[in-house]
Formats: sequence, C-alpha cells, structure tokens
Amino acid sequence: MPVAVLTDSTAYLPQELVAAYGIHVVPLYVVLSGRSGRENEDITSADVAKALSTRGQKVSTSRPTPGDFVAAYRAALDAGADRVVSIHLSSELSGTWDAARVAASQVGEHIVSVVDSRSAAMATGFAVLAAARAAAAGADLRTVDRIARETVDRTRTLFVVDTLEHLRRGGRIGSAAAILGSALAVKPVLHVVEGRVVPLEKVRTSARALHRLVQHVVEYAGDREVSLAVHHLAAAERAERLVAELRARVPAVRDVHVSELGAAIGAHVGPGAVGVVVALPPEDATS
Repeated sequence: MPVAVLTDSTAYLPQELVAAYGIHVVPLYVVLSGRSGRENEDITSADVAKALSTRGQKVSTSRPTPGDFVAAYRAALDAGADRVVSIHLSSELSGTWDAARVAASQVGEHIVSVVDSRSAAMATGFAVLAAARAAAAGADLRTVDRIARETVDRTRTLFVVDTLEHLRRGGRIGSAAAILGSALAVKPVLHVVEGRVVPLEKVRTSARALHRLVQHVVEYAGDREVSLAVHHLAAAERAERLVAELRARVPAVRDVHVSELGAAIGAHVGPGAVGVVVALPPEDATS
C-alpha cells in the first residue's frame, strides 16, 4: 500500500530531494504589483526582495485553494499511491493547512492524513523528508504520519530579521507584537513556538543578534547529532558565515541544507533575514 507524501512550496526542500523521493509540492500564491503568481514558479525570491526594497511596493500572499489540493491528491493516487500524508506550513501562520484539510475531507480522510508542522521552511521540510523516507521504505499510512509528527516535535526554528515591519504588516508576528514600537529600533532573535512567531530576546545590533542565534543553536543541539538548515533572503554572504560558524561550534552536524527563502515566506520576513532550523534525531524526540 504505497504512501505518497505531499507538502506546500514553503517547505523549501532541496529540489534534488523532492525529485529523489517523488514528493508532491503544491505552491502558495504571491501577489506582487497586482500580479498573482505561484511561489517559485511565477514569482521568485529575487522578485520579492526587490519589491520589498522599493518604497511603495506591496507584496501579499495567499494559500492554495482546496481545489488545488484535491487535484494534487488525485494526481498522487492516479500515479499509484493508495494513501497520502500531507504536511504543511503552520496553521497559525497560514490557511494552507486548513485548505488541505478541507480537500482531504473531499477525497476521503481515511485516504489523506493532514499534518500541521507548526512551523515553516525546513522545519516543515525535515518532517516531509522523514515521512518520504519512511514511505520509500514501505511504511504504511499510520507509520508515515507518526514519523512526520515526531519529527515536528523535535525540530526548532530560530531567525533574525532586519525589521519586524514585514511581519507586522502581514499579521504573522503573533505575540511578538508585544515588543513592537521600541522593538523596531533593535534586532530581535525570534523563534517559532506552537506555530506562532514569538520573541526569544532583544539585542541592539545585527552582529549581536547573529551571535546569539548561534549560541541558542549550540545550546539546543548540545553534543547530539543534528541536521541543520540555514535560510536567508537576499543575504547569501551572511548565511555562508552562519554556516561556517555553526559547523565550527556544533560538534555533531549530520548535514546542512542551505537555501534562500521563497517568495511566500520571504514576503513576511524581508531582505536580510536569516534563520536556522535544527532537527534532532529520533532518540532525542523527548528532549
């Protein structure tokens, strides 16, 4: 009983892994200068970074429709799958999970299981990858679903933005709104808790924020073997320095995935944003 694994475009998995495991990806939509297009297909990271750096330009995002998901589920089933595990961006940050759930009810909830990653980017991607590997090994729907949820529980997301303004405008800042005002004059270290963006601490400079970001990753990883992902928007050099420091300071790095954030998440964090996702191995799920 083969299980297909599906996600949305905000997982930002390396394309070679998407192809290798036959992962199905449903894109979000980005509206830029009045033009709506599919993330990473019609509207790119560079398009969004340029728009956000231009006074008066507005960028917004919208979820895939339930119809988009129904079509994707049926395509996966027509291709030979008997069941589908669908893993998505936090329901606190987007309506994507809800659209997938509505679609699953139309296709059959015994056929499609929908998982809320309670985060974004490779925090979703690591769950997708773990599920896809389990499915490729022949695991059934219940097992693939369980592995995805366990991976969610052992993954942490931390990031730094140049300004909170983009998060505020998009309504994605959650309880971090409490530090607005004076916060716009500082460089907060943020993290994702139960699907919401919340402040971890406030510092005065970008250099200090990145230093603290690394320290938090080091403390969380300890001496355990971990997988890391480093994301950025229009900040490739900063991301490269971050990778080098993490490799030097985290003692047991299994692998590191480096990628630019796509248009949908990039629209809410803005140019200059960098983040780290830490995934612990299964035996550390309770840590």
